[in-house]
Amino acid sequence: MSDNSYTAFNAMADIFTAPGKALENVKNHTAWLWWPLLVSVLLACAMMAYYYSWVDFDYLVEETIRQQPVERRAEAAEGIRNFMKPGSTMMITMVAIVVMTLVIYTIQSTYLHLANKLTAGAEIKWGQWFSFSAWTAFVGVIGPLAAFVVIFMADNNQLAQHELQPLSMNALFIHAQAGDPWFNWGNALQLTNLWMLALMSIGYARWTGASMAKSVIVAVLPWALIFGIWAVMV
Repeated sequence: MSDNSYTAFNAMADIFTAPGKALENVKNHTAWLWWPLLVSVLLACAMMAYYYSWVDFDYLVEETIRQQPVERRAEAAEGIRNFMKPGSTMMITMVAIVVMTLVIYTIQSTYLHLANKLTAGAEIKWGQWFSFSAWTAFVGVIGPLAAFVVIFMADNNQLAQHELQPLSMNALFIHAQAGDPWFNWGNALQLTNLWMLALMSIGYARWTGASMAKSVIVAVLPWALIFGIWAVMV
């Protein structure tokens, strides 16, 4: 049961400490989704804006070239140097963060809506699943905060963009170097993504009444397919 005295701010704290309680209460407060959505997007944009204004941009351009596959590096170098400018790169990144966040939430909401229809049949609207996506992804704010810490502790302003992801599988376990086959795969998968999948499993079970096993399968399946296929291709 939801608590009438419960607010979006309570949920923003509880999603970290008492996720079951938070997800139970946000289910019937779809309008609350703007809080985790805006905080997540604005924090990510603020971090990248600060990074681009702080980093040695000439170094960043050359590092971007170095991260290209060896066989394409020479061919891509001129195009990257011509394309990457501080102002335009910052604006493109800001727009990409907003657009990709909305696209990902839309796709995920549609998937969860269809999964519920097929596996549980609970009376849950698409908009509620969009809210669900925003709330379960809110733990991702740990990523930009960790990136700020990395920047503040850096010895100089020659810091590659992938180094802003200390919680990535590459930084924690794989340790692949730029140009290595597993480099992009490892940097794309974050520890916070696994946390989000755990929250999705808990939330799907609570919202639909499905078993935890079924909920884990529903939550994890798209990610397992994407990263599994990517791993095979690597």
